[in-house]
Amino acid sequence: MKRKVDELIASAKDIWAGYDEHPFVRGIADGTLDKEKFKYYMIQDYLYLIDYARVFALGTVKSTDSEAMKLCAAYVKQILDGEMDIHKGYMHRLGISLKEAESTKPALDNLSYTSYMLRVAYDGGAPEVMAAILSCAVSYEVIGRHIVEKDPKAAEHEFYGEWISGYSAPEYAEANRELEALTERLIADCGDERFARLKEIFINC
Repeated sequence: MKRKVDELIASAKDIWAGYDEHPFVRGIADGTLDKEKFKYYMIQDYLYLIDYARVFALGTVKSTDSEAMKLCAAYVKQILDGEMDIHKGYMHRLGISLKEAESTKPALDNLSYTSYMLRVAYDGGAPEVMAAILSCAVSYEVIGRHIVEKDPKAAEHEFYGEWISGYSAPEYAEANRELEALTERLIADCGDERFARLKEIFINC
């Protein structure tokens, strides 16, 4: 039986296919990306993750059962103490202080993205929260996996290898399957109108 979450993921496949040809992604994949561009991205992504953690926190609030609450709460800690550690490592190598990162204003596209996610989370329920979250999580997995499928040695690059390895790791994929399972449980009984809204959220994010 086809899962509804698989329909969500399929709805973004054409968008994700375009990521492979984006100059930024290609630059990470072949190691030619200007480090100043990566520095800009790292600061913006650091700011993004703070709001991403807030969306998970809202997932804890919106969840109606303890298992969903525990998973969302665990992700808040994992993002703040785990994923941000990779960013802090790169920030150290790029000469970015924590004070500099946290005092930087989010770029307009970043602010638009996080504001949309937070509004969806505030206005909706747990299904809407998970649709927004899952889109981001799986998209990074798709990027990382496609990079190593095309060139396994990309994960060994002296600078970008750590980033590629993080998002192509089996552990990252396994965590996403857990998010997919939770999302499926939360959206399985959604009617057509609400599911269409969830798909819109997923695609927008």
